[in-house]
Amino acid sequence: MNIILLSGGSGKRLWPLSNDIRSKQFIKIFKKPNTDASASPNANNPAGQKAAAFADDTYESMLQRVYRQIKAADPEATVTLATGKSQVSAIHNQLGEGVGISVEPCRRDTFPAIALATAYLHDVKGIPADEAVVVCPVDPYVDEGYFAALHQLWELAQQGTANLVLMGIHPTYPSEKYGYIIPETKDTVAKVSTFKEKPDAATARQYIDQGGLWNGGVFAYKISYVLERARQLLAYTDYADLFSRYDTLTKISFDYAVVEHEPDIAVMRFTGEWKDLGTWNTLTEAMEENVLGDARLNETCRNVHVLNELGIPILAMGLQDVVIAASSEGILVADKEQSSYIKPFVDAIDQQVMFAEKSWGQYQVLDAEENSMTIKVTLNSGHRMNYHSHDKRDEVWTVVSGKGRTIVDGMEQPVKAGDVITMAAGCKHTVIADTKLQLIEVQLGNDISVNDKHKYELEI
Repeated sequence: MNIILLSGGSGKRLWPLSNDIRSKQFIKIFKKPNTDASASPNANNPAGQKAAAFADDTYESMLQRVYRQIKAADPEATVTLATGKSQVSAIHNQLGEGVGISVEPCRRDTFPAIALATAYLHDVKGIPADEAVVVCPVDPYVDEGYFAALHQLWELAQQGTANLVLMGIHPTYPSEKYGYIIPETKDTVAKVSTFKEKPDAATARQYIDQGGLWNGGVFAYKISYVLERARQLLAYTDYADLFSRYDTLTKISFDYAVVEHEPDIAVMRFTGEWKDLGTWNTLTEAMEENVLGDARLNETCRNVHVLNELGIPILAMGLQDVVIAASSEGILVADKEQSSYIKPFVDAIDQQVMFAEKSWGQYQVLDAEENSMTIKVTLNSGHRMNYHSHDKRDEVWTVVSGKGRTIVDGMEQPVKAGDVITMAAGCKHTVIADTKLQLIEVQLGNDISVNDKHKYELEI
């Protein structure tokens, strides 16, 4: 089975744990299978404190959870992440270097992204044009039956049931967030009569009464179908051509560009568990524990969830239906229902990214002044930074824990806890982690910017 996972967006509705680099699918909040939750606070232990931290290896992200579930259902599945270049490092950090990634040079909505990923599968990975592909979001919260349904969807497309085969989610309430698929019959697999755009609640109820299903953005097709549509709509020739002029493509969704104009569509009903974890309200419904991080809830709290990445305690008393989220990006205290309206407020916040995962580890900004910045850097064992230099800033590294090696202007030396390394502007430098390595990086300069960086090849 070939699967394209759409991994885009900034996840601003889950601020402050998400940002332009760290989207919601990378936040580790789900307990891994076969781990002991007995020591963690939960609904039966509201006064519990200091649950496992976010970095705890017993937790996994939406991305890791969905990828694990796909591989458990079909170990031979070919999984490709369609994503922007800002997320590549985080994907490698969480899934390893071997996962397939179709990198979008810039954001151009779902049709260009899906066309590029499909061309990547055919032209780069060599998957035949007559093979089927399933496309789905990376961030649904689903049970194991969903992945069996994905395989059924793939088989329907492979058999040529229709040019497009959609998964219709059985609606649980008249939602205004989704478009609706109206099937011709009540069969498990049926031809599609029509699509309806996102309605108001009253109209949504009418669609449900007509047998309407939620359009959850899950569908399948043969590679040749989307490549032909790309040739027609994007003047596509091959992957390299599409990639090179990606920034010139019109922003348009797959629904508008393809689905609304395709007469040969079938839908397969899905009645299992499926949740779109796009807001704090829906996300906390899927959490197994009320507290993640250092927090205390007194006995009068009801339906309160706390997610705390800061190294300081949070105390909540007498609260009901509230989510509290704290990170180096900021602190959110919100009524759960009101939390779904967070985006315009977050859009108005102008702040640099304070936390990010990289392919080699992660960094967290501890302090930012006009002419200095202090960062905590964690490198995973066996990894290293790029060999690079800066024009406008000096850097000082203080090793906090672990062992490794630094290379400064070609000179290699071992480092351990307590060592201090100084790099003047213009010096080429990197650090290699022989064990897990933590260091404090102080940047000093009049113009500190993420754009002030030159990368070099390094032979080790």
